[in-house]
Amino acid sequence: MKAETPYLEALRYMENAKELLAKAGKKDYRYDDIKYVQIASATAYSGVLIALDEYLKRKEGIKYAKPKSIEDYTSRVAKQNKKLVALLSDVYAALHLAGYYHGTDSTKVIKLGFDEAFAIIEYIKD
Repeated sequence: MKAETPYLEALRYMENAKELLAKAGKKDYRYDDIKYVQIASATAYSGVLIALDEYLKRKEGIKYAKPKSIEDYTSRVAKQNKKLVALLSDVYAALHLAGYYHGTDSTKVIKLGFDEAFAIIEYIKD
């Protein structure tokens, strides 16, 4: 069930990601089941993309077209907000690359990704 606003939808993705991550289990700063880390990371990253799409829609107005790649997101966000592009870089590295693609078991890396994902989502809070 889709949320009423992009902000609430992005938060819904993050809540789903947290629930999935809890299924991974952890011990001594390491996750036990990488499958759940990968799924949770992908879900959280998707929530970030929802927030970035909304951010760019607000900034670009009628010129907005959905970005086709991370490079497209990065270059367009960089024109608007340097702090936001730094957060995006960290989230991409922690959640998309380390969490989803490489399947890290590091709780610290995933926590950083989640914290910064929430920071990005706050940019579109109504």
